[in-house]
Amino acid sequence: MVSILMQIWFRQVEMARKGGLGRGLDALIPGGDFESSAPQGGATLVQSSLIVPNPRQPRDHMDGEALDDLAASIREHGILQPLIVTFEPLTGMYTLIAGERRLCASKLAGLDQVPVIIREADELERLELALIENVQRADLSPLETAEAYRELAEDFSLSHEEISARVSKSRVSVTNTLRLLKLPDAVQKALADEQISEGHARALLGLNTPQSQIAALQSIMSHGLNVRQTEELVRKLTGHKPEYAPEKVVDPDIQELEERLRSRLSTRVTLHHGKKGGTITIHYFSDEELEGLIETLLGE
Repeated sequence: MVSILMQIWFRQVEMARKGGLGRGLDALIPGGDFESSAPQGGATLVQSSLIVPNPRQPRDHMDGEALDDLAASIREHGILQPLIVTFEPLTGMYTLIAGERRLCASKLAGLDQVPVIIREADELERLELALIENVQRADLSPLETAEAYRELAEDFSLSHEEISARVSKSRVSVTNTLRLLKLPDAVQKALADEQISEGHARALLGLNTPQSQIAALQSIMSHGLNVRQTEELVRKLTGHKPEYAPEKVVDPDIQELEERLRSRLSTRVTLHHGKKGGTITIHYFSDEELEGLIETLLGE
């Protein structure tokens, strides 16, 4: 059974490699003969009890229901993508770099052995590869991603440009995500508990004091404000004249375009569309964000 599952995985990896995995995940899976059991580069089976967690794992929460679903899938199909580990010769143990959910789910599924790829990695590479995998799979919460970026910046002295290149995100996206860590604890907790979205949290960054941010958070939660309404609330609290009448019905197509622009530029964008044209307003909240936006818009 195990050998059949491994053969299935080898075929899937080869197909994925031919189709292109992208810069990040391709960095996780080294080249070479995947059917080799060599300790560096090929896939092999190891006892799951010999694998210890990655001390630099950016994820600090796993959804229990999603983990149960993954365990059920593993029981039926096995692990179709191996874990990435390093080997510690002094202890005879393996340190997990990527695949924490698969490891936990495999234990729930009752597997004693799991397929792994063994590779050498220093502390920076362990964090980088774990972050790449989680970010590309959208497995991390906004705050977990921000904390991982902070570690790369502070513990390993990487610039925002270097971080963006390593995780295949724009520099302005990295900068804006890091700014979430400047929010007061109450706002961060609401974001972590999914009481507000990342869009709400970024809008609150437009307020200058923790007190005003917490007050706005209370309004969001008590009135069920969406992101656009939150942005308007922030504008009023900062003394800006509203850009549109609150009661005006906004065209869903315009809203969708705004959301696409916000996602691409990682900042607040307002689109005013009329019969003979219109305007696009792009907001920024720091000199760094302005520089990042200019780089993105000019393709520099």
